[in-house]
Amino acid sequence: MSKNTICLWYNKDAEEAARFYAATFPDSKVGAITRAPGSYPDGKEGDVLVVEFTVFGVACIGLNGGPTFKHNEAFSFQISTEDQEETDRYWDAIVGNGGQESECGWCKDKWGISWQITPRTLMDALAAGGDQASRAFEAMMTMKKIDVAAIDAARRGDGVR
Repeated sequence: MSKNTICLWYNKDAEEAARFYAATFPDSKVGAITRAPGSYPDGKEGDVLVVEFTVFGVACIGLNGGPTFKHNEAFSFQISTEDQEETDRYWDAIVGNGGQESECGWCKDKWGISWQITPRTLMDALAAGGDQASRAFEAMMTMKKIDVAAIDAARRGDGVR
C-alpha cells in the first residue's frame, strides 16, 4: 500500500466498484481484499471490509462503511483523454454501467463517484488564455460529454464573426 492512499467510502460494494475500475481503465488493478474479522454495525464477520485498488496508477482503498456517508462532486477523478474515441470509451463505460451524465465533461458512476472525462485539447485551450480560452469555455458550457471537434473548432474561432 502507498504511503498516501485515497480512501473511498462505499455502502457494501467496494469490491464491485474496484473490479469495474480495473476492467475499465489502463494501469488499474484490484489488490488485497480484507474481510471483517468480526461483526460490525453494518456487516458481519467475513464480509468484505476493505479493497485495495489502483485507478490509472493512483492508489485507492474502498471501505465498505455502510450507508451513512454519500459521495458528492467535492471529490472526483479527472481523466485526461487524447481524442474523442478515448473520451467516448470512458464516458460510455461509466454512464453505461448505471452511471449518469452531468455537465461540462462530468459524470457519476453507479456508486456516486464523480468523474471528469477531460480531453487534453480542452485543457490546452483553457491554458492558452485569451480568446481561444473564452471560446472553448463557452462551447464546453453547452456540453455534457465533451465534443472534441466542437472544442477544436471553438479554439480556431470557426463560426465566430
